[in-house]
Parts: sequence; structure tokens; C-alpha cells
Amino acid sequence: MNKKTVHVYTHTHWDQEWYFTTSRSRIYLFSHIKNVLRVLEDNPDFPSYLLDAQSSLIESYLQWAPEDRDRLHHLIAEQRLITGPWYTQTDQLVIHQESVVRNLYYGQRIAAEAGHSLPLGYVPDCFGQGGNMPQIYRQFGIRHALFWRGIADNTLHETEFLWQGDNGDKVFAVQMPWGYHYGGLIDETPATMKAFLDEKMAPIEARSTRQHLLYPHGFDQAPVRENLPELVRSFNECDSARHYQISSPLEFVQAVENESGGEVRVLQGELTEGKHSRVHKTIFSCRADLKLLNNEVEALLVNTLEPVLAIGRGLGHDYPSRIVADIWKLMFYNAAHDSIGGCNSDDTNRDIAFRYKQARDLATNLLESATRQISIRIPRDRDYSFTVFNPLPNPVTQQITFEAWLPGLPFTLRDTDGNALPCVIEEQEDLTQYVLNQTIRLNLGKPYHRPEKVFRTRLTVAARDLPALGYTRWHLDFSADGISSRQVDAGTVIENAAYHIEVESNGLLAITHKASGKRYQRQMLLVENGDDGDSYNYSPPRQDMFITSENALVQASRQQDDLRQTLHLEYLLSVPASLEERAQGIASSPMKVAATVTLQDDDLIRFRVDVENDVLSHRLCVHFATDILANVSCADQLFGVVTRPVQLSNALAVWEEENWHEKPIAIEPMQSYVNLHDDQHGFTLHTNGVREYEIVGDGFDTIAVTLFRTFGYMGKENLLYRPGRASGESVIATPDAQLLGSLSFSFGWRIHSGSFNQGQHARVSKQLLTTFPVYQDSDFLNGRLRFCLNDEVRDYPETLSLLTLPHGENDALVSTVKCAEQEEGYIVRLYNPNLEQAVSLPDLANARPVMLDERTPMPVRQQLQQNDVQTLYITRD
Repeated sequence: MNKKTVHVYTHTHWDQEWYFTTSRSRIYLFSHIKNVLRVLEDNPDFPSYLLDAQSSLIESYLQWAPEDRDRLHHLIAEQRLITGPWYTQTDQLVIHQESVVRNLYYGQRIAAEAGHSLPLGYVPDCFGQGGNMPQIYRQFGIRHALFWRGIADNTLHETEFLWQGDNGDKVFAVQMPWGYHYGGLIDETPATMKAFLDEKMAPIEARSTRQHLLYPHGFDQAPVRENLPELVRSFNECDSARHYQISSPLEFVQAVENESGGEVRVLQGELTEGKHSRVHKTIFSCRADLKLLNNEVEALLVNTLEPVLAIGRGLGHDYPSRIVADIWKLMFYNAAHDSIGGCNSDDTNRDIAFRYKQARDLATNLLESATRQISIRIPRDRDYSFTVFNPLPNPVTQQITFEAWLPGLPFTLRDTDGNALPCVIEEQEDLTQYVLNQTIRLNLGKPYHRPEKVFRTRLTVAARDLPALGYTRWHLDFSADGISSRQVDAGTVIENAAYHIEVESNGLLAITHKASGKRYQRQMLLVENGDDGDSYNYSPPRQDMFITSENALVQASRQQDDLRQTLHLEYLLSVPASLEERAQGIASSPMKVAATVTLQDDDLIRFRVDVENDVLSHRLCVHFATDILANVSCADQLFGVVTRPVQLSNALAVWEEENWHEKPIAIEPMQSYVNLHDDQHGFTLHTNGVREYEIVGDGFDTIAVTLFRTFGYMGKENLLYRPGRASGESVIATPDAQLLGSLSFSFGWRIHSGSFNQGQHARVSKQLLTTFPVYQDSDFLNGRLRFCLNDEVRDYPETLSLLTLPHGENDALVSTVKCAEQEEGYIVRLYNPNLEQAVSLPDLANARPVMLDERTPMPVRQQLQQNDVQTLYITRD
């Protein structure tokens, strides 16, 4: 019988932060890489070492040791020090699709520039694998994957398989059933080494009939084992039944692929089973405050900043690629599986929050600079002119709220054709002296308008037909008063062309969908219960109480103007102050919840929920009842849509008997929406907050979305939903994770007629999550308030549209429009958001299809199938 070949790949899994801070990790990383360089250089028989497939680690090291650049790059080029394709080990389930793509883009680019990027989807510790990752890997030239978490042996007894993405693309994949750390500790004693190896190899051989087996050697922050070549020689001397060799992980995966001849099983889609390895499914709602910051900055980057920079490039402006890359890298650090999970010490989570602040501040100020540089080149014949930008590649009608500095006089806001734009003043503050004292006039001889009064004003404007991927101008006309008046009364009914909404006597909403005539009761039910979990898992207390907003309404009012109608609802829920009170059935602590329900002139009902959270260890969800008894839910995933069962019945029947590491629960992630539908109609919740939902109710007819959950410890033992040991560190208290204080959440609710695809849910979410920037072009603002700039020649058109794309049900949806990173053109990335229906790709001049890497050519396609993504490189005219 032939000896089996045991591939020992040696590595460290380097969490950049966790129960420890980034600073501590970086200090130790510096010493670690310096030691790895020495070991590899001094030991030519040490063939390779894997630096966790994170290019950020080498970038971090070289920042402090630039003198080692040549040494490091030489080892990477020889593929002895292995890095890439990731920048950081990112989450794949709740991070924006563009964040995952850019993580690979920058990770591969940095590694390749250093000498070589590992073409392997190496994911040692992320909490589940995204359903479209095979497609993403393939479009970065990666045809193999190696990971740990997400597959139960009920699903796959062997370790190797073909992983098919939801679009049909496949990669050859191997699962590490016992994790990346399985061989991290080695018995070096000659007398006991053979017995040790037999014990460690027996489970591996029981799961694989292949000649090639994997023995991962390493663990978290593991030092390089300098004597590993000698140890491997000792393995071969004492174990005549096997041949051991130090390999790269890709060598092993390719060896198994060649041995199998492609005759392996096929698994499709996302992999999130928690039988032998925990996937922490409810980590999606941990630290809701940080999740909200992540979503805000992702949307600002992808939906607004990058398209505006593309508009600027179209006018001849330089693309600040290094600034954009730095912003993304801050986000990549926060996208790492522990960091975005929030399963960290409070100290670490404060670092994460600060990185979000840095990223948001850089993005906001770069956006302001970009819109300013365009605006001051547009001819102006009025003192109060505004440039409004549409970052979407289709004309848009949209209500836009922005800040302006106005004279406080009656005015009408008009577009370029002189049409009056409906407008509401939300709030204003007299800051006359503050603003005028900051004005700087570089040319004292040039006349400028000095207003008598300046009010900082927040306006909402009903914009119409904004040019696609472009801008237009508005101006103030002081000859008439076009500001809408606001009426406030005690009414409890609002309506528009799509809905009639009334507050019922129990405080819940009844929504009548006018197109169908159907009336849906028990809408926007707030449900509070305990959380006995930790930073990894929601888990209900063994003695729980459920408190709802039914009959908890204490005040209601209505506000109406020309733009919208809004219900203001105040609830007072009596809830337990702690898990101890909850166990005793005591609910004496008041929790104030204020909700606004707003109708505009479309079919989206907008909600905002503000909570004063003064209690401990609990969860708050919002429920919307439907008339669909669902078997499956639909939600958006990376570049597409995923259909999931509402209950994991088969796994639930056996999980306790089989000692699963986690209870198989159908609390699921989404990118921006969740939907229930049949052939005639459907219901969609569009989130601008926590990306976690569950389908509940006796008939699985209710969509429940988590607003937040709170807890007091990083890790806890013996949870109802996660038996056994604690995840993380049980001694680390996390008082910040109780989220005490004011919390705000927003989301939208739609009832649609027709099929799922006719609802265009992803397109609605895209517009909902897009900011439409407005820049005020007034000379008196030039100065310390904004920084002073020189006058520019005003030679830009008054309106501009860089690109217009079709946006119907049968058209591909834009993921992003951005400047190309390494050429002078633009990148337009499109995908199919539909179920079981192809979409058309636009026929664009000067466009060629490329992979996600923005370089490798792809075949020309006219259509995209379900979950397909296509990137187009467009040459600048």
C-alpha cells in the first residue's frame, strides 16, 4: 500500500485585534515577522511559511521596517513567505459586496507588487462562507479554496468538494474540519512521537480516503517553529506508514484536486452550519452601534463618494486614489471577522469606532472637496446657487435633506428651468456674526454679496429628474415664498397614493395597500426580550419575558406638509432591568421608544425608531405581519439574492443528540433587505441598520428584524443556543456592549403587487441608501468656515450627465461606478438582483468587460443570469 502524503503547512493566524488591541497586535507582529525573515533566510530547507493570507500584515511591518523591504519582497517572490490574496480576513455575510471585492483587490495588488499573491481562497476563521464567493474568487483568478467553518459532516463527510456559487461558478475546495490550529502543538519527544502522530492522524484519515492529507501547523499569533524541518524528518523516521512534507496550502489543495480527477461532490451556496465549528450566526446584531457606523460609511463610499469622484474625472479632475485606498483600508481593518463581529474587548471596540470616525471624516471631507471643485467652475449669476449631485446612473426623483446658509428671507427654490421645487425648512439657527466674521476676500476690489442675516438651515427639497450620474443647479428666488407650511395635529391617520395608515386602539399600525385593497394589521410591533448571550451569540434566558409595544402607546400626533405626512408615536414599555429581574418576572423599568412613520410620494413607508436604553442584557426587534405562510425567505447577498428556509427542521431534530456546537437557528444575515412573497404580491423590509432578520409566527408569516441586542461579557459558558465552553474570553466584561443611552434606527417597509422581480427590491435599497450631496456656491462662505480657495474660471456646464443606464426590471443593477485604479477610465460594476430571471447588460460605447481585478479580460455578454456580476471598463473620451 502506498504511503499517504501528509502536507504540513505552517502558518500563524494573526487576528489584528480581539480581546487585545490593535496596538498590542502590531507590536508583536513586528517582532514576529522579523523573526520569520531570519528563520527563512537562515534555513534554506524551510520551504514556506504562510502569513495568514493578509497583505496588510506586510504593509504594517514595512511601515516600521522599510529597510527590510528587499529582504521581504525577495522571500515573497520566491513563494517562501506566502501572503495575499486578502488585505484582511474579512467577513463575507454582512459586509458590503464592494468591500469584499476591494479587500481582495488591494490584498492581491500589494502581495503581487511584493513578488507574489497566493491564488487561494484561504479563510481559516471567518464565521461562515458567503454563497457567491466562488464567483468572486474566480474573477480574481482564484480557483481553489481552503477554509474551516460552515459545513457539518451530515452535509459532507469527506473534506474535499466542488463549491458552486449561486451563479454557477465553481472552485475546488477543501474544508479543515478541526480548524487551522489542529496541528499547532507537536510532541517532540522521540519516545512518544509515533503515538502522538497516530492519534492526530486517525480522525483525518477517517474523514478522507485520499492519499494526500492536510496537517495544519499553527494557531493564533503562533511563533514560527524554527526546527520544523527537523521535526518533519523525525516524523518520517518514526512513522513508516506516512510521508510528511512541508507544503504550501495551495500545493495540498491542488494535489487533492489532481488525485480526485474532479470526481467529488458539489455543494452550492452559502455554508453556515455550526455542528463542529461555531459560526456565531447572531453576531450580525452584536454591537449595533458599530454595525450602524459600518453601514453608513460603506454606503457613503460606494454609493456617493466614488461616483462623484468619477464625475470629477469626467471633467478632467485627478482621481485621489491613495486617499480612497486609505479610507478603504480603515474599513478593511474593521471588516475583519472579529472586528465587524464586535466580539472584542470594549477597549478594542473603541479602536474600531475611532477607525469608523476616521473613515467617515475622510470620506465626508473628500466628498465636500470634490463637489466644491466642480461647483466653483460652473457659471453663476446669483448669490445663492446650489449644485446638487446624483451619484446614481439613472435620472432620480428624490427628497433630499441638506444644510444651507440662508438669509432668512422668504424665497422659492428653483431648478435650472425656473420650476419651483417644493421645500420644507426643518430647522434654522441665526449664526450671522459667526459666518460673516469668517469670510476671507482674497481680492478686496471684487464685489461680493454680504447678507444682512445668515441662518444655518436644514432643508428638505423634493427634487425631480436629477441628471443621471451628474449634477444640476438650483437657485433661490426671493420674489416669492415657496416654503411649505407645516401642520401639526392629534391625527392618527396618514395616507398617500400607495397606502392608508392608521394607528389602532392598541397602538399598533394597520396598513391598507390601496392597489390591492388589502388591510394588514399588527404592523410595527416592537418585541423586547432577554439576551443571556455574549459578544458572539444571542441566546434567550432560561427564564425569559417578552414585552411588546401593544397597548404601550402613550402619545400620538401627526405632522403634514407638501412633501410628506408623518406620525409621531411615543411608547412606554415596562421591561426588566436585568436578567435577574427577568427571571423573577419583574418588569418595572420604563423604556421610552419614539417612532416616526413617514409617507412621501412613493411606495416606501419610512420608519425611525429612537430608544432610550437604560436596562441590561436584552434584545429589541420590530415585527411586520404578512398574509404569506412562508417556507422560505429571500434576502440580498453579495451580488444577488439568496433563498433560505424559514426553519432548519432537519438540523433542529438532531442537533442535541449529535452535540452540535450551536443550535441551528434561522436568524439570518442580509445586505439591505428581506422579503416574503408569492406569485401575486410580497412584503419587503429595507434596512438602514442591523442586517439581521428572522421569519417568525405560528405560520412563519412575520418578518422580524433585530434593532439591537445587549450583553455584559465577551464570552459566557453553557448558553441555550450554544452549549459548552465560552467563545472568547469569559473573564472580560463588556459594559459598553450594554449600549446604555440613546439609540436610533431607520428602515423602510413596502408592500408590492406582482412577482418578486417586479418589486425591484435591491434597486429600492440602493436609492434609499444613497446620499445626494448638495454644495452651496456663495462667496460669503469662502473662508475659515470652509477654507479659502482662489477664484476659478467658470467654464463647466450648468447641468451634466456622465452616464445613463437603463434601470427597469429586466436590466442589470449597478453595484458601483468608480474611477479605474490603474488606468484613466471608469469602472461600472453590474449584477443580476433577480430570482430565476436573466437581466440585460447595457450596450456602452468604449466599454470592455473585465474581471473584478479590473485588468483581466472577460468574454462579452449580453445578459447576466441570477447572481452573476459583470465589470465594465469604460475608456475616457
